[in-house]
Amino acid sequence: MMRRTGWSVMVLLLSAACHKTPAPVARPVPPPPPPATSTSPKTPLPPQPVAEPTVVPPEPLRDDAIRSASLDDLNKNSPLKPVFFEYDSSELSADATATLNENAGVLKRFPTWTVTVEGHCDERGTAEYNLALGERRAMAARTYLVSLGIPADRLRTVSYGKEFPFDPGRDEGAFSKNRRAHFVITGR
Repeated sequence: MMRRTGWSVMVLLLSAACHKTPAPVARPVPPPPPPATSTSPKTPLPPQPVAEPTVVPPEPLRDDAIRSASLDDLNKNSPLKPVFFEYDSSELSADATATLNENAGVLKRFPTWTVTVEGHCDERGTAEYNLALGERRAMAARTYLVSLGIPADRLRTVSYGKEFPFDPGRDEGAFSKNRRAHFVITGR
């Protein structure tokens, strides 16, 4: 019996040894990376300029367009430019006087206009202080225009203090835009 069992085991072993397993399937291998052409690293290209859109300023209003425009349209595209002030000051700077000289030229071309000079401040300081400072700013602009020959009865003043900021931001850039005398054409 042992012999029979020995033969059986041997037959099983031989049959297992003779049984062929399928050959492995070759899979494609990615190509090797290209060889480096130079040993020095590539220098980066200089940055390309950014194409920015060209800003075209609005065309200035002609006299005939100004004469026929409504007050709202006139004030939207006002030929009168605001005057800006330093922090806590109502003194006119060289830029402010240059702007007021231009505004006086416009007011002389249109002698029937009446204008309200609005005094504005940034948000720093109390409401009472800013109302007083805004009034001083409006009066400084008005007084200078009167000194250039604009009749005083054509110029009114009002102070809004910090109530109507031009720029709602809370940094020096916004504050500097809010410290101003603004001109509103109120009659023609």
